[in-house]
Amino acid sequence: MEVLNNYQRKKLDESNDEEFYSDPKFVYHLDANFRQNLSDLYKKEIDSNSTVLDLMSSWDSYLPKGKKYKKVMGHGLNKQELEKNKIFDSYWIQNFNLNQQIPLDKESVDYCLMVAAWQYLQYPENLTSEIARILSRNGKFIIAFSNRAFWHKAPNIWTTSTEEERVKYVRKVLISNGFNEPKIIKDSNDQALNIFKFLNKDPFYCLIATKE
Repeated sequence: MEVLNNYQRKKLDESNDEEFYSDPKFVYHLDANFRQNLSDLYKKEIDSNSTVLDLMSSWDSYLPKGKKYKKVMGHGLNKQELEKNKIFDSYWIQNFNLNQQIPLDKESVDYCLMVAAWQYLQYPENLTSEIARILSRNGKFIIAFSNRAFWHKAPNIWTTSTEEERVKYVRKVLISNGFNEPKIIKDSNDQALNIFKFLNKDPFYCLIATKE
């Protein structure tokens, strides 16, 4: 079910995303605290010997070391970045803003991950329906993001929203397109012992959704 209108899907730079991502970016877009939070969450949420799909990925998937997976698949827009990601058994390249159909069988994936990526989706409804299709019955869709983005590549729905509104927007797309009410995790700053540490910390938002 559609949630966005045409204006909300538009972005400042409408050129093909594949051009922007043609040069590899071997950098971390999220701070060490965010990455640790995410790995800890994956450790708790992802069962061993499962099939994992990391969508819109790069050269690191933040999956915890020491866990055994049945299979880890990657997807992204830059071949060199995906090649460098040693946890992948396979990967493919596809621009989800042009084509939202995922080339995988129904109920073939146990966990679908999307990190710092939802903010670039112009047709999240179609893609979410596809993820619901490929996820196994007890599968989970785990979406994590902060307050960073390549702003010229993010649609208006993201750039004009507050951090709280972004969480509500992702939730709305999920429950309108095949998922139950998601579990929402926000990084609380009570671990920050001083104001300077807090100011330097990337906020952590995560939604974990399951199907009917």
